[in-house]
Amino acid sequence: MSENPDMESERTLIYHEKQKLQLCLLHSLNNLFQEKDAFTRMELNSIAERLDHDDPIKGKWTLLSVIFKPHHNSLTGNYDINVLIAALEKKGKRVVWHDRRNGASTIDFEETNNELMGVVLNVPVRKFSGLWKGRHWVTLKRIGDVWYNLDSDFAAPYSFKDAEEVKDFLDEKLAAGAEILLVMQDNH
Repeated sequence: MSENPDMESERTLIYHEKQKLQLCLLHSLNNLFQEKDAFTRMELNSIAERLDHDDPIKGKWTLLSVIFKPHHNSLTGNYDINVLIAALEKKGKRVVWHDRRNGASTIDFEETNNELMGVVLNVPVRKFSGLWKGRHWVTLKRIGDVWYNLDSDFAAPYSFKDAEEVKDFLDEKLAAGAEILLVMQDNH
């Protein structure tokens, strides 16, 4: 990944939320839609609660259930894939889980019908000298003719020089255990 100095003026037009608590899914969605409140924490909590309420196989309630809910942590966020899919469907988008066996070479980043809205990654992370393991949501999005990594852990968006660099980046992440989710415009 490289920062392209020629993109400096365009970068000011790029919306980029930075990481707070474990709200990386919220940040990823807002970065994907390029809008501050495309989704709010209250809205994602509501989606998570509805998913839990509609679940025919409810888990056993415990005292910890107040904080550690099936689809998110009520204190820190940390939403799961079900919340991501439901939130995107609410906005008329669909999610296609990329088959990791194919690598990133099968993703058409230069398609002309603009069906691919962006890419959301779920990557494994280690913090605190490896004592804490978790996962992190990251958005890649084409803005104009340039693909950007809008990771909320970054101080600023990073531009890729071309689609091949995006594919190489994704192949590295796949090798490290990431999941790739393609966010598609629902043109059906």
